[in-house]
Amino acid sequence: MKIWRLKAHGDPLDQLELLDEAAPVPGPGQVLINQEAVGLAFPDVLSCRGMYQVKSHPGHVPGGESCGTVAALGQGVTSVEVGQRVAYLGGGGLAEQTVHPAAGLFPVPDGVSAATAAAIPINYCTTLYALEDRAKLQAGESVLITGAAGGTGTAAIQLAKAMGAKTIAIAGGATKVQVLKDVGADVVIDHQENPDWVDAVREASGGGVDVAYDPVGGDTFQQVRRCMGWDGRLLVIGFVAGIPEFKTNHALLKSYSVVGVHWGAALARFPEALEQQMTKLLAMASEGTIDPPLYPPYAFDQAAQALQDLADRKTYGKVVALIK
Repeated sequence: MKIWRLKAHGDPLDQLELLDEAAPVPGPGQVLINQEAVGLAFPDVLSCRGMYQVKSHPGHVPGGESCGTVAALGQGVTSVEVGQRVAYLGGGGLAEQTVHPAAGLFPVPDGVSAATAAAIPINYCTTLYALEDRAKLQAGESVLITGAAGGTGTAAIQLAKAMGAKTIAIAGGATKVQVLKDVGADVVIDHQENPDWVDAVREASGGGVDVAYDPVGGDTFQQVRRCMGWDGRLLVIGFVAGIPEFKTNHALLKSYSVVGVHWGAALARFPEALEQQMTKLLAMASEGTIDPPLYPPYAFDQAAQALQDLADRKTYGKVVALIK
């Protein structure tokens, strides 16, 4: 089988190589999976560069979200069947075949494509946790979403709307603005045309937003905090543009909360939450309540280019590599 591995830390296009290796064999409690689609995300880029909080090493295989078909069962596995399509969360997805514990596999409903299933685990589970558990979002509230044309941003729009909230989305350029309109954002602001968009957000939200969902960080965070309404919740999702400094007096004056969102750490404490989240989200995908917008999928042999394009912020929606 073919598999992508990291030679050394650096940009994905320079350091990832496609190799031929023997197919893995499932051990007790494991399943062999013929991979069909792999979701790629910015943490994969950081892992290639050696900058992710979980340290990577040469030989690392990117790809933390997958959908495929069960090809063989290890000893003692009865929860899934050969030929069943499953989605799962776990590293090493950029390979034609993988092994994974049967306990971490989630059946994919009929009518949900492999690409859609692979687009759900990280972005949608993170966002569901952010909006439900951390923000306690209520119907009728307003949500500001930065980096809104990306995978987490589009997930935030769809899930916030499903929860009855008003969405105010920020992105740059005509293509990304159109993506946001297609996803159904209530208000779309092009930061290339309106770099100082704080007043526009305040006007759209009636004075300040109830919840802000910020995966960007950097200077964008400073604009986001100025958009907060009384008793609001500013969700810290990530730092694509760098880790910002924060003056706490501003939160005091407007009585809003800055809320960290570390979904991975939450799963370590409450591992049963993953099954609840994935079951709910796959059902929503089957019903059409959520429909991850996909950047035109890459072929498997273009996976290094896909990650480089993601690193260079050339993509929108969810980046997926199709294996078969």
